Amino acid sequence: MKKQFCMISVFAIILSMFVQTASGTEKVIIFHAGSLTVPFAEVEKRFEAANPGIDILREAGGSTQMARMISELNKPADIMASADYNVIDKSLIPGKAKWNIQFAVNQLVLCYTDTSRFANEISSDNWYEILQKEGVIWGHSDPNLDPCGYRSLMVLQLAEKFYNKPGLYDKIIANRPEKNVRPKSVELISLLKTGNMDYAWEYISVAVQHDLKYVQLDDHINLGNYKYDDFYSQASVKVSGKKPGTQIIRTGKSCTYGITLINDAPNFDNAVLFMEYLLSPEHGLKILKDMGQPPLIPCRVKDQDVQKSLPGNLPKLVEVNN
Repeated sequence: MKKQFCMISVFAIILSMFVQTASGTEKVIIFHAGSLTVPFAEVEKRFEAANPGIDILREAGGSTQMARMISELNKPADIMASADYNVIDKSLIPGKAKWNIQFAVNQLVLCYTDTSRFANEISSDNWYEILQKEGVIWGHSDPNLDPCGYRSLMVLQLAEKFYNKPGLYDKIIANRPEKNVRPKSVELISLLKTGNMDYAWEYISVAVQHDLKYVQLDDHINLGNYKYDDFYSQASVKVSGKKPGTQIIRTGKSCTYGITLINDAPNFDNAVLFMEYLLSPEHGLKILKDMGQPPLIPCRVKDQDVQKSLPGNLPKLVEVNN
């Protein structure tokens, strides 16, 4: 009877393990920038097809907000992908992560639709005049939660310098009420498409993925060309810091995305497997490129020590580039 009981107990344990696995315990939790939603959905689809035992769970939002959920609220996560790699450096390293891989770039554009006021007139030469017109409704995401938000303000600051028009920034901002500032840049898309907003600042990848019209700006102000980083550095925005009531300054720099593995990742091995797929030129990076999100091939890390410390095959997928 004892032997039979033991066999039943062992069988129950094995069955329990099988049920847990079948019900999806092999989950990889990814927090990522809202602008990565469309390409990451496709990466998830193809990765899960190639790895049927792994379930990818994604949560999208403003990169700063996502990082805070990990660093301040201790939300369990395996991977964090940010629209600004500096968010990972400043908010997650060293307490929650050890390294940071730069894997994609972007640029800001001014999005609109056929129904936007002055849609037939706006151009790369007069966009800043259109945004000042009475009755024009435009917005951007919250700079305290989303890199696209503080980058939008940087674009306006840089435009004032590039076009040599003192006071331009203040004049444009004066025509944007606080209610037009939304937590995530992707939330502005529905406002554009329903005609409740005329113009919104987005990444060019988001504009392409959502079939939006957009004004492409000069490289001096679109934050999309690293060769102009010295010019971009003239722009700066104060945003909320790690602790309540504190502030930090974000300085203008070209739009570079970063990704990291969280130190206490619940599913470390499978998270590494996903990152290998994502950062592969034949798989994840190709998907990004096909969806209007320019990838960095190969991806970049700051020094050889970081490269050597990466798990799995990741060292082969990156190069050292300061």
